[in-house]
Amino acid sequence: MKRIALFHLETLMWIDRLGTFAAAAQRLNTTQPAISARVREIEEQLGVPLFQRDGRRMVLSARGRRLVQASGPLYHGLEQVLLEASDFAGATGSVRIGAGEIAAATCLPAFIQAIERERPGVAMEIAIDLTAPLLQELLAGTRDIVFLAGPVASPGMRTAPIGSVELVWAAGAQVTTDQARAGDLPVWSLPDHSPLHAITHEGLDAHGIVPRALHTCNNVRTLIEIVASGTGAAVLPQTMVRDCLAAGTLHEILPRPRPHVHFEAAIRTRERDPVILDLFDRAARLTIEDAG
Repeated sequence: MKRIALFHLETLMWIDRLGTFAAAAQRLNTTQPAISARVREIEEQLGVPLFQRDGRRMVLSARGRRLVQASGPLYHGLEQVLLEASDFAGATGSVRIGAGEIAAATCLPAFIQAIERERPGVAMEIAIDLTAPLLQELLAGTRDIVFLAGPVASPGMRTAPIGSVELVWAAGAQVTTDQARAGDLPVWSLPDHSPLHAITHEGLDAHGIVPRALHTCNNVRTLIEIVASGTGAAVLPQTMVRDCLAAGTLHEILPRPRPHVHFEAAIRTRERDPVILDLFDRAARLTIEDAG
């Protein structure tokens, strides 16, 4: 029997995780025909089929599952040893990072700078989104590390707290507190699966305010621009509106909400890629600065 190369095993593990040859090809920076060729090579070496089609997904056969389960720890163990021997200086690959806007505006830039400086062979693919879709992508294996508004819990996820952000009730300079308390203007918020949405509702109830309308927008920076223009009020992260408050384009119209938004870095519980584990350890040491 010819030797089976490490890239054959890596290919099997990514197809198993992502479910299709096309997704594995994208993750491994190659083409779908190249992935198919690798699978054919290893199946010919072993003399058994390793995958079977289940709808649109490729599912490991019983023998394929045993091979991946047995070889996965060996593959990642060897990769870990080699990377540690070089102090991770030779780490390469593509890491898919997801973050919410608040995290992206606070701790993410320093994280990216550290990776670029100390892991120059690692390519980063960054997506900015809300917590709910980021969580789904992480658990589906299409995102490697995410920064989530939490707390969040899932048996498939390992998290590390990275700090919290204070919130403010803000409106444009021309809006008065009396207008806000009378429900005389619209209120804006992130969509209902965001922690800010629940905190907005709690604040309205606590102050007995029934707003003229409750609008949603899935972009915090756009919310800030809308509110600063005088079109309503919103609960906003203090870290992102500090300069606007100082400049007077926004002002606080109600007491600050007691709840803060907490943030966590997260990876999959079963993650074994040493590069991703190394970057998660770095992410866990980040701190979101809340200079409220």
